[in-house]
Parts: sequence; structure tokens; C-alpha cells
Amino acid sequence: MKANKIAGTTIIILFILFFALFISQSTGYYDYEAYKKTALTKEQIKKFEEDVKNGKNVSVKDYLSDTIKDYGNNVSDVGLSVSKNIEKYSKKTIEAIFGALSNLITN
Repeated sequence: MKANKIAGTTIIILFILFFALFISQSTGYYDYEAYKKTALTKEQIKKFEEDVKNGKNVSVKDYLSDTIKDYGNNVSDVGLSVSKNIEKYSKKTIEAIFGALSNLITN
């Protein structure tokens, strides 16, 4: 019975996620986000052209926006360290198990 509840809950969650993605796609949310990026680019091009007309010293770096975002926080740092520790100990455990098995087979 418990497995049925878990399976049913999983299916409901997946359906809700699918429905949310479907609505965001059909309402054009992704297209709007892409449009905002191109609008910013058009504004930067106009600014560049005005600066060239005015004879200002221009550099491409002044007109490009930083696209690198840092999503790190304390929770992700803890998650990363836990993941690395799990990897380290899992690797040692697997190597020990296969080492013992190879000793059994070769002897």
C-alpha cells in the first residue's frame, strides 16, 4: 500500500511539473525572456552607435553585459562537500569490495 502511495504521489508531482512547463511554454514565457535579452542588445547597439558618432573612445567591454551568474550559497556549498565525501567513501568501499573479490577469485 505504501508503494502505491509513493507511486501515485510521484505521478501527481510529475503531472504538475509537466502542466506548469506546458503553461509557461504556451503563454510565451520563454519567448518573452529571449525578447528581453535581444531588447537589451538593441539598446547596447544604439548606445554604441551614439558613442561612435560623438567620437568617444569605445571599448567592446563597455557594451557587453556579464552573463556569468554565481548561484552559490551556503546550502549548495554544503551539498557539494557532502557529495564529494560520499564520492570519496563510495569509491573506497567499491575498491575494497572488488579487491576482496579479486583476492577470492585468484586464490
